[in-house]
Amino acid sequence: MAFKLGRSSREPMSEINVTPFVDVMLVLLIIFMVTAPLLTVGVQVDLPETSADSLPEEQEPLTLTINSKGEIFIQEAKVEFDNLTSKILAVSKNRTDTRIYVRGDKAINYGRVLEIMGMLSGSGFTKVALISEPYKDR
Repeated sequence: MAFKLGRSSREPMSEINVTPFVDVMLVLLIIFMVTAPLLTVGVQVDLPETSADSLPEEQEPLTLTINSKGEIFIQEAKVEFDNLTSKILAVSKNRTDTRIYVRGDKAINYGRVLEIMGMLSGSGFTKVALISEPYKDR
């Protein structure tokens, strides 16, 4: 009786080649690492720093941003000061209990931020808050 060493050409191969799988996973990892920083959206502002704790959020708030040039944005859409109240009411579907976060650049005049917050309060919005950055270790 002769025993064959090795495998005959008719037997199925029982080994799994994982090299193509690893190659695909590494390519996907690189793609996600490159695109993840690009997914952060919003208007770039330099927020002031405070030591206050962050607020808990049960629903997505409406963000109003005032950049260093004094331009006003609702989420990422630029809005003129005269149309601000009507646009905010349209975006919030006339719900004055919508939480509105005001992000004001620290280089902007504080009076301008308060003027906009006063306009929002005068329009009936009761949940208007300022956003700041937490202190960074110095």
